[in-house]
Amino acid sequence: MRVALNLACTECKNRNYSTMKNKKNNPDRIELKKYCKFCKTHTTHKETK
Repeated sequence: MRVALNLACTECKNRNYSTMKNKKNNPDRIELKKYCKFCKTHTTHKETK
């Protein structure tokens, strides 16, 4: 039940990362603090479709 997804920066809205998640363990949208190369800082990245 693993699903591929993209993570988008909340500041500049660029989709920087792609990852996988288990929908059974994490049914909600995930948020991670990751480095954005466009903002040049660590920002919150949210799951997109």
